[in-house]
Amino acid sequence: MAENGLRDKVLSLDSMNPWVKRVEYAVRGPVLARAVELEEELRQGVQKPFTEVIKANIGDAHAMGQRPITFLRQVSALCLYPELLSEPLFPNDAKQRARRLLAACGGQSVGAYTASPGIEIIRQDVARYIERRDGGIPANPDNIYLSTGASDAVMTMLKLLVSGEGRSRTGVMIPIPQYPLYSAGIAELNAVQVNYYLDEEHCWALDVGELRRALRQARGHCQPRVLCIINPGNPTGQVQSRKCVEDVIKFAWEEQLFLMADEVYQDNVYTEGSEFHSFKKVLFEMGPTYSSVVELVSFHSISKGFMGECGLRGGYMEVVNLDPAVQQQLSKLVSVRLCPPVPGQVLLDVVMNPPKPGEPSYQSFIREKQAVLSDLAHKAQLTQEIFSQVPGIRSNPVQGAMYSFPRIQIPARAVQEAQARGFAPDLFFCLQLLEETGICVVPGSGFGQREGTYHFRMTILPDMEKLRIVLKKLSQFYTKFTQEYS
Repeated sequence: MAENGLRDKVLSLDSMNPWVKRVEYAVRGPVLARAVELEEELRQGVQKPFTEVIKANIGDAHAMGQRPITFLRQVSALCLYPELLSEPLFPNDAKQRARRLLAACGGQSVGAYTASPGIEIIRQDVARYIERRDGGIPANPDNIYLSTGASDAVMTMLKLLVSGEGRSRTGVMIPIPQYPLYSAGIAELNAVQVNYYLDEEHCWALDVGELRRALRQARGHCQPRVLCIINPGNPTGQVQSRKCVEDVIKFAWEEQLFLMADEVYQDNVYTEGSEFHSFKKVLFEMGPTYSSVVELVSFHSISKGFMGECGLRGGYMEVVNLDPAVQQQLSKLVSVRLCPPVPGQVLLDVVMNPPKPGEPSYQSFIREKQAVLSDLAHKAQLTQEIFSQVPGIRSNPVQGAMYSFPRIQIPARAVQEAQARGFAPDLFFCLQLLEETGICVVPGSGFGQREGTYHFRMTILPDMEKLRIVLKKLSQFYTKFTQEYS
């Protein structure tokens, strides 16, 4: 009983799960929370030095104005409202795919539950996509699990991998900077986060020597079992070379680590000389010494790439060399959630099984897809060029993904002011930027960074005209900020 005579809450900060309190997710953290407040203030007529809040904090393509790919939405619409199948407005190849998908649904309705790993014919289409992508290397639909975006699949695998207490607790190696899903998931599951640092001086390259350092240090206080790779990188935008992928696989083999390959940006590669190499393909091309032993799970999603269908929540994971008994446990674990959202499964299928040459929608589909990717490539180049012209900002080339992660110098007085307010220096910078320009970006401290360095992440998704405005305002604010605190 509380002192005032009222009953204590059963669920309180003291009684709740302590690991949930450790979870942090900077992409939707304090800067975004303030951005939402500012939007409401603008709606109420409060005067600001800007007329809109630009949310450059997250890779949400459609929210930034990207138009949906017509064919993807046509098939989705037909599946959601089958009466449209009689309408001449829709092309025959869209109707054929919709009829095939509906026939695989209970009661021919996307409102029915599906098998927990996902609709079988969609998993078969995912397997065929992987085989095409990887030059004919076989993919087994039974090793493919559809998911509610890639994030859901990542958390599912972490649940399987995390165990132990004290020095036997599972250590999960993650890149720094990293996508905060990983640090949040590790905290929630009470695992041990093992940081390895990407090499900013060499375009955020992954160095096996750094992996060895991190592993050696971690073995003193936990049991490292998992190595996470994000390729192309988020937030760093680097694309790992084939040699790097090979070196990582050899390292995992030598040290008996389970590989988790986050490959959701595999379609987003922009710079000349950069190429996406899937871990699955490289693993099997390295021969049976590695391909029969190394345990791997890779992830993909409809949220990124050229699709940008974040809200429909579709994705998949493919497991390789998983212990059969553990795979049974995985199947049990995914059955608890019943099934992934069926509209997301449908759209994933169309991405995996797009229009083919000679089909009515092929030319328009290819034209729209290439337009999105070409536009992103131009915006990646523009972002790097403009930031590189600003004294105090250092930006590596955006080789892939959807973000720039520039390094910024913050004057000592600004660092002191931030610390006095209880903020990380780059969080202080991002909040000041938001208050004066309406531009919402994410501080580098939310992704991790080397001590004494400061960064921010911004998406390159705004349309070209708005992106130019964002880059100009941001550059001007940074110059003013550094002068004010110098």
